[in-house]
Amino acid sequence: MDGDIVLRPIRLRDQKAWREVNRRNRDWLRPWEATIPPPTPSGPVVHRPTYRQMVRHLRSEANAGRMLPFVIEYQGRLVGQLTVAGITWGSMCSGHVGYWVDEAVAGRGVVPTAVAMVVDHCFRTVGLHRIEICIRPENGPSRRVVEKLGFREEGLRPRYLHIDGAWRDHLVYALTAEEVPDGLLARWRRARSQERPGHELPGRDRRNPGIPHSPGN
Repeated sequence: MDGDIVLRPIRLRDQKAWREVNRRNRDWLRPWEATIPPPTPSGPVVHRPTYRQMVRHLRSEANAGRMLPFVIEYQGRLVGQLTVAGITWGSMCSGHVGYWVDEAVAGRGVVPTAVAMVVDHCFRTVGLHRIEICIRPENGPSRRVVEKLGFREEGLRPRYLHIDGAWRDHLVYALTAEEVPDGLLARWRRARSQERPGHELPGRDRRNPGIPHSPGN
């Protein structure tokens, strides 16, 4: 929790609020959300999960230590979703973050604050060493968010994810625990305090609401 912004585990009883926000933001989310590619001749046919199927999958992955699924609340209402997925232990201790947010709260620092909170949780409580966020090169506002938080751009992954009906290139941004010894949230607060009034970052951060395993787009 940071002021009006709360991260908490996603629940089955969030369905009504989640669906309302997602439905209202269809056009806002569509260009950046993961889609299911056409099946190959020998591959299985995959259907978009229902909300209940998604939450059960997220819970199963969380129980297995491979995922941390959250919703984002702002001023007491659900405004988005944030998931740490692809968690790998052993010699890597890494995961990647994906998220989306209601257009109605864009530009208020909601997503950067939520990302900073979850990174601190991953480094300080969970014990991860590295966090990645992958973003389409065209998504300038979302790239500015991770750059403002101090994530390093590491390169391009060609045709990395199926987004909005096609395989899309993604830029890789990463951060390791050694780079934020005092915590990412503390660094983000300092950066915000230095911003001029009226120059807060745009909140155009959209992430896959329906397919559980999705990095940033």
